[in-house]
Amino acid sequence: MKVGIIGAGSIGLLFASYISSSFEVMIYTRTKEQAFEINKYGILLQKGSEQTISLVNALPITEWKGTEALAIVAVKQYQLQSILEKINHLPFIPENLLFLQNGMGHLAMLEKIRAKNIFVGSVEHGAYKESANKVNQNGEGKTNVAVFQGDADLLQQFSAPFLKEFPILVQADYYEMLLNKLIVNAAINPLTAILHVQNGDLVNNHYFFHVLTKLFEEISFILNLENQEEHLKQIIDICKNTAENRSSMLKDIEANRLTEIDAILGFLLAEADRQGKKAPQLESFYYLVKGKEMERGRVS
Repeated sequence: MKVGIIGAGSIGLLFASYISSSFEVMIYTRTKEQAFEINKYGILLQKGSEQTISLVNALPITEWKGTEALAIVAVKQYQLQSILEKINHLPFIPENLLFLQNGMGHLAMLEKIRAKNIFVGSVEHGAYKESANKVNQNGEGKTNVAVFQGDADLLQQFSAPFLKEFPILVQADYYEMLLNKLIVNAAINPLTAILHVQNGDLVNNHYFFHVLTKLFEEISFILNLENQEEHLKQIIDICKNTAENRSSMLKDIEANRLTEIDAILGFLLAEADRQGKKAPQLESFYYLVKGKEMERGRVS
């Protein structure tokens, strides 16, 4: 199977490194320079003290024709609009697209694109791009995927080779799958980004933990969660299991990049408005993160 990966950030590089052991991979980069580095040196995966090199082909995104059996779109949510516009103007209608974005703000956008089968996924791995062709995997997890539109036949075929080393699990309900990830992201990411702390500090510092629980209560209120204790336990467990990790939103702030705050808290604030509910804490953290973006000259 030929697989195209759109986006060569941390997740794109991570996926290319693993799935190239079973499939023919072409990774599409934002710049010609990054494509050159990958073609020349391969993708270097750093996992603890172990290093592996995967030889994959790379091209600039301008060269993407959409002819692969599966295209994995691994760009940030705020970069997605330009990719979707490109998809709708490709000479070939893509057969299968898998979108790996945080939050749920992109779901409405996916209804407007041309493709036979559209899949969505949520990634639990921790990864950090150290250079154009090097990615550091600093947290092991799994990838959950589900059908947004179409059927799951190819998704099952794609996930089968990676059950042990790089588990990709097919879920029955895409909305519930993304909602579970959204709850975790909404509680952890904005707090770590504003406080500039690692995930574990949110449960190890009892003052931070108090804010975390209050923020979760507001998230639960907006989403009308029934199993609140289970969700809170999941958040706490993730903070403990990834204690030394820095959230993707914190890393975006530190690197002077735009964050995915609109896809995460923006989605929840829109949902609160739809229900006529107040969300003062989520609103405060939303504007604090947006303020950090503006402070660094990154305004979305």
